[in-house]
Amino acid sequence: MRPFTFATGVYASGDWESGQLVSAVVIDSLARHTDLEVSPTGINVALDSAELFEYPFLYLTGHLAVRFSTGERRNLLRFVDRGGFVFMDDHNHDINGVFHKTATEELTKLFGRLEQVPTRHELYRAFFTYEDGPPATNHEMNGWGDNLVHEHLLGILRDGRIDVLYSNKDYSSEWSMHPESKRFMQVDPSRFAVNIVVYALTR
Repeated sequence: MRPFTFATGVYASGDWESGQLVSAVVIDSLARHTDLEVSPTGINVALDSAELFEYPFLYLTGHLAVRFSTGERRNLLRFVDRGGFVFMDDHNHDINGVFHKTATEELTKLFGRLEQVPTRHELYRAFFTYEDGPPATNHEMNGWGDNLVHEHLLGILRDGRIDVLYSNKDYSSEWSMHPESKRFMQVDPSRFAVNIVVYALTR
């Protein structure tokens, strides 16, 4: 098997590149905490390209409005139908923001209704254990954005299995740091990214 490569999705609208520090942080956490063979650098892949199907995991984020093109929609549907996993995170932490509204509209058009991922879902025990569901971010705890702590992630679930995971907790800001910065933190906030990737690869 090839090493796992963290793939960031490139889409024509909005600002897909807003979370460019995230891949290095997640790669570092996977290398520190797991035995996965991991590519040392991530890759940016266009949603409407055939290259998309070379990767099992796709990360999407942004601040601005998301309107997928016909080719992007077609490939995302095929990607998930073939077993690919999509993690989409709102970089605003704002449930009334334009990214959240348009991204959830696009996902609903493509895959159907998003539903809450249960707190006891295996995602939260895929590697590290999170008894209370998704960990809160500093942005939520400090009252930034919409002043809410979002207790659930959303997803497209098929027979309990998550195919598309959507977050409006702004993990993209939480994980946007130099990897070495984590050694000064009491708790590494990117550990939850390990759960997401391990779940995506083993579900």
